[in-house]
Amino acid sequence: MSEDLFRLDAVAQAERVRRGQVSPRELVDAAIARIEKTNPAVHAVIHERFERARAEAASPELPDGPFRGVPILMKDIGGQSAGDPHHAGMRCLRDARWTEGADSFFTAKLRRAGFVILGRTNTPELALMATTEPDAYGPTRNPWSLAHSAGGSSGGAAAAVAAGMVAVAHASDGGGSIRIPAAHCALVGLKPTRGRSSFGPGLGERWGGFSVEFAVSKSVRDAAALLDVVNGPMPGDPYFAPPPERPYAQEVGAAPPRLRIGLLQRGPRGLAVHEDCVAAVYATARALEGLGHSVEEAHPEALDEPKAVASFVVVVSCSVARALDAWGEKLGRTLGEDDVEPLTWALAEQGRAIGAARYLEAIEFVHGFGRRVAAWWESGFDLLLTPTTAAPPPRIGELASSKEVPLAPFLRAAPYGAFTSSFNLTGQPAISLPVHWNAEGLPLGAQLVAAYAREDLLLRVASEIEQVAPWHNRHANV
Repeated sequence: MSEDLFRLDAVAQAERVRRGQVSPRELVDAAIARIEKTNPAVHAVIHERFERARAEAASPELPDGPFRGVPILMKDIGGQSAGDPHHAGMRCLRDARWTEGADSFFTAKLRRAGFVILGRTNTPELALMATTEPDAYGPTRNPWSLAHSAGGSSGGAAAAVAAGMVAVAHASDGGGSIRIPAAHCALVGLKPTRGRSSFGPGLGERWGGFSVEFAVSKSVRDAAALLDVVNGPMPGDPYFAPPPERPYAQEVGAAPPRLRIGLLQRGPRGLAVHEDCVAAVYATARALEGLGHSVEEAHPEALDEPKAVASFVVVVSCSVARALDAWGEKLGRTLGEDDVEPLTWALAEQGRAIGAARYLEAIEFVHGFGRRVAAWWESGFDLLLTPTTAAPPPRIGELASSKEVPLAPFLRAAPYGAFTSSFNLTGQPAISLPVHWNAEGLPLGAQLVAAYAREDLLLRVASEIEQVAPWHNRHANV
C-alpha cells in the first residue's frame, strides 16, 4: 500500500473515493499488496478472498454507501459471509473446509455501506482466549513486537489494522475480545452496548448476551461512523439497544459537558496490576483533568464481587458445550475430544456437568450484578476510567494449553480480562484507547465505561482525548 493510503483511516479512504482521487479497485489492490507484504510476519489473515474482492470493487453494482470501496477484514468467528470459510479457530472446521451459505445481518450491513471484504482473520478456538494462538492456524504476532501476542480473541483483526493491512476490521467481544487486542496493538476498541448490533439470522445472542459484534479501528471517527452503519435491530432479534438521538459520527468533535469520572486503578477482587498499566490509566486521568473534567478515585463496589467471575465461567462453559453440539450438527457427526483443543474440551465437559438450575442461577446473578453496577452511574458519575488490562501483552506461548492442565491458560489469562469482562456481564458500552507505550515499546490502553446505551458520551470524550494525546503519529514497524 502506498505510504499515503497506508496511513489513512477508513473515513479518509472513503472520502478519497468520493472525490475521485482513488478508485475502489485501487484501494483494494493497495490493501492486498500490504497484506502480502506484512502478513508473513504477523500471520493475521488466514483466509483470502482477493480475486472476489477485486471483482466486487470494480463492479458497477458496488453499493454507494458511506464506505464505498474501503477494504475490510472479517474475524473468523461471527460475521459470516456467503461462500467464504468460517472456522472459528477449530481444526475440525478447517479440515472439513466449512463455508457459509449466506451473509449474517452484520455482514450484509457492511456490504450495503460499500465495504469490500478481503478475507478473514485469525482467532483462538471459539474465541476463548486473550491471545490468538489456535492449533488450527498458529499464532498471530503483535506488529509492535513479533515475540508478543496481539491479544485475543480478535487478535488477528487487531494485528491486521496495526500492521496497516486495513483501516478497520470486524471484531467481537465476549469478555474483552475487542478491547484487549486494541490495547495490545495501539488501536481504538469500542465494545458497544448489548444488542446494539444483530447476531442474526443464525443466532439471537452469544454467550448469554455477553458477546457483541463490532470492530477495531485506527481512529475514534472510524468507530463512530461504523457504529452508524451496523447499529439497529433486525427482524426477529430477541432484544436491542435504544437508538441514538442522532448519528454517532456527529459526536466526534462535539464537546461534552464537564464530567465526573471515577478512577479504578487497582485490580478488581484484589488482582495485582502491572505498574505500566497503572501508568497508562494515570496518564489518561491527567489528560481528562486537563480537558476540564473531574477525576476522583471511585468505582462500583460490585466490581469486587467474586461470584461475578464464577457466573461468567458458568455461562461460558455451557455456551462452549452447546457450540460443540451445534457445530457437530452442521458437520453431521458428534465432535469428540480429539476434534478440539484441551481447553475447549475441558470447558465443554464442565458445561455439560452444569444443570439447568445452576445455569439459570448464574444468569439471575448476572442480572442482579448489572443492576448493582449500574446504580453507581445513577449516583452521579458519568464515566469510569480503568486500565484496559492488568498486564502488558504476553509473549507468544505464555498462555499455551495442554492436556495435563487444560484450564491453566484460562486462569493465567485473568489479568487480561480483569477490567473488561464485568461490562460484558452488565452490557454497558466501553472503549479502549491507545494512550501509553512502556519502556519495551509495547502499547497499553486505558478503558472508559459509560452507562447503558451511552456510546455517544464515550465517543465524545474519546475524540477529546484523541486530540490531546494523539496516537496517529506512532506506527508499528512491520
